[in-house]
Amino acid sequence: MRQFNPTLLIIAAGLATRYGSLKQIDKIGPSGERIIDYSVYDAVRAGFKKIVYVIRKSFEEEFKEEILNRLPSFIETDYVFQEVDSFAGSVEINPQRIKPWGTGHALLTASEVIKEPFVVINADDFYGAESYKLACNFLGTLGNSENHFALIGFKLKNTMSEYGTVSRGICSVDEEGYLKSVVERTEIKIENNKIVYKDDNDIWKNLSGDEVVSMNMFAFTPNVFEMIKPHFSDFLNANKNNISVEYYLPAAVDNLIKHKTAKVKVLNSPEQWFGLTYKEDKVIVKERIQELVNKGIYPEKLWK
Repeated sequence: MRQFNPTLLIIAAGLATRYGSLKQIDKIGPSGERIIDYSVYDAVRAGFKKIVYVIRKSFEEEFKEEILNRLPSFIETDYVFQEVDSFAGSVEINPQRIKPWGTGHALLTASEVIKEPFVVINADDFYGAESYKLACNFLGTLGNSENHFALIGFKLKNTMSEYGTVSRGICSVDEEGYLKSVVERTEIKIENNKIVYKDDNDIWKNLSGDEVVSMNMFAFTPNVFEMIKPHFSDFLNANKNNISVEYYLPAAVDNLIKHKTAKVKVLNSPEQWFGLTYKEDKVIVKERIQELVNKGIYPEKLWK
């Protein structure tokens, strides 16, 4: 049985086109903390031993100054770069493409530095302390089960923005609590007090809000890297001239399920998710963080 020293992988390489700035380092806590700081704080308390960040090389120095250098020395950290040509091999990519290939691609970039069970999250999403405990406890029960993963799910109605569309992976779960499929819907919004999404035929349809959705919080073993490499390679060859399409992590996981190469347990988090999708979200996020501080869930200053 492997030694249990789980890692947290934080995807922070997005260009933040909808938000309009590097939201990964935007200050939202009472002492200047970022969402990413609360993620690390919750993960360390839950039992994670190492933090790995996926970033762009273009903001490496700013990232080190604003994030890494402010962390306590006892937290082990590392980072990797996600660029357009990462894992591209000999594929000739359209030179007009400037952004990497999405969250599934980001996961692959960490394969050289992660050799232990790990959890992956987005840098700009607040998942809550219980979510990390759920994920860590799950990884602690796996033993030598290399192809058994988990998705930490949230109710759709608890993950919406009031200021525009969001992308969510809509999950289908079987009677035993395992993921049957996950479909990425890139345009979901609140309209006339209802949640609607645009389907593949550009038709808006209703959702109940109680659907379980993926917020890109997954628990994996290192086996996942080799398992999704062939799928990403096929995706890249099919889309090498496309300047905007992305390889979403839920799509990669859905492919594993369809080919029955992995089982994915759905762990329903009791937490209220919130995050920064649009600039207008910042006010709400700051208010919610302050509420948690007032309740004593977080200290006024995370790192003393």
